[in-house]
Amino acid sequence: MKLVLMGYGKMGREIERIALERGHEVVLKVNRENASTITEKDLQRGEVIIEFSTPQAVLNNMQKCMASGTPTVVGTTGWHNELERVTANWNKAGGGLFYASNFSVGVNLFFKVNKFLAKLMNNYPQYEVSMTEIHHVHKLDKPSGTAITLANQVIEQIDRKTKWSITEKSNDTLFIHDIREGEVPGTHILHYSSSVDDIEIMHKAHNRSGFALGAVMAAEFMKGKTGVYTMDDLIGELSLD
Repeated sequence: MKLVLMGYGKMGREIERIALERGHEVVLKVNRENASTITEKDLQRGEVIIEFSTPQAVLNNMQKCMASGTPTVVGTTGWHNELERVTANWNKAGGGLFYASNFSVGVNLFFKVNKFLAKLMNNYPQYEVSMTEIHHVHKLDKPSGTAITLANQVIEQIDRKTKWSITEKSNDTLFIHDIREGEVPGTHILHYSSSVDDIEIMHKAHNRSGFALGAVMAAEFMKGKTGVYTMDDLIGELSLD
């Protein structure tokens, strides 16, 4: 499969490494030096585009990808407040879009565990829930897209929580303690604390390889497709019953 990589930082290079290992060809790399000169025709050289850039560039990049008609996998976060508008435009254009707050298969299984535990804990108001997320100092968005997904899952399941915040602590708020240090790939911890005990679940990434593999798998899934897809379409739904 012929791939275009839009964004060629550490993550882009890891995606390239895994893509080549899986027998794919990278026909174009878009970075800061050449981004302004890239045309729709250039993007059409690929059968799928994988976009991992920055929150500041992603919406403009997605517009170019949509206009090219090339199925696109978007791993950049920080734009999901525009999700409804963007996906509506993509469907209207008849294009193919795959997006996720996190492409790691392990993280997406962790999402299932988080949702299931939150559903259980709704019946136990003596447990206060909070979250800690830790990432490398280069990460631009706070909290992470993964943390937002986890927080929204908790809010959907626990009636006493109606919003999340990285600054406010209140009875109806899920507080997210966001930490940026070193080169941490990504750690997310959900804490349930009572006067008698604590319950915690954690996902800790060891490196970027899991994210990159998931992105390449998503690209393989998207070849020749139209419509809007997420990791649930790739790994399948797990029952919460």
